[in-house]
Amino acid sequence: MPELPEVETVRRGLQPAMEGAKILKAEARRKDLRFPFQKDFIARLEGQTVTGLGRRAKYLMADLTSGDVLLMHLGMSGSFRVLDGINDNTPGQFHHPRSEDRAHDHVVFHMSSGAAIVFNDPRRFGYMKIIARQGLEEEPLLKGLGPEPLGNEFDAAMLAHSCFNKKTSLKAALLDQRVVAGLGNIYVCEALYRSHLSPRRLAATLATKKGEPTDHAGRLVNAIHSVLNQAIKAGGSSISDHRLTSGELGYFQHSFQVYDREGEKCQTRGCGGIVRRFVQNGRSTFWCPKCQK
Repeated sequence: MPELPEVETVRRGLQPAMEGAKILKAEARRKDLRFPFQKDFIARLEGQTVTGLGRRAKYLMADLTSGDVLLMHLGMSGSFRVLDGINDNTPGQFHHPRSEDRAHDHVVFHMSSGAAIVFNDPRRFGYMKIIARQGLEEEPLLKGLGPEPLGNEFDAAMLAHSCFNKKTSLKAALLDQRVVAGLGNIYVCEALYRSHLSPRRLAATLATKKGEPTDHAGRLVNAIHSVLNQAIKAGGSSISDHRLTSGELGYFQHSFQVYDREGEKCQTRGCGGIVRRFVQNGRSTFWCPKCQK
């Protein structure tokens, strides 16, 4: 499933075509994706200008002049194409080619910018929902989300506070969207490797008995910032379905230091360890048992 860097890459690809443009016509070519569309879905979109296109965790959020927000999630296989009459661009794709079957073009926004924004989703795990901005804080899909890992508030002290006295593993804590929003399996594995922390380590070890951040917390926050910024610059990771709005693949998968490298030599200088894989909380964890403690 696309993680924060992939969603942020899609947002940046859609922004020029959507932000500041009016939705002249909207099409929902079926009654549902993962969830049914609201009965007034089309009516609340048409004629509205997109005043801003943001991201919260793994969600895209389009602010409308009406005061509504269009919440969009890519699901497992969702992707957007931008058709402008000249180019056919796909913001943000994972390793296998995005579906070329137009039968999976489920939602289309015709913009005053001259572009058509097409949402294609073969598996239909993606979804869209219109929410009144004043009700966002109580929206079940967003309520309880933790801080943005690239936000100014996310630092060692905040992470230590969230993990204080937690009995779960460090990896499980980082995958908990209430602790930090937008991280998924790939980037958690990479950040733990870069900070030389074991995925099996107790999350509580990021804080002292008084709740203050340990050196481990500082190293981990720096690693999270580094890996996310590098991945966004690379257009995300293309593993199964993710593509850029240009149709190109993201290429951060070529920079993986530990993820999907089972049996390879550890890249840490002087380590000499071998990358191992084990299943943790139902997900594959890749790590070096020698240098991640």
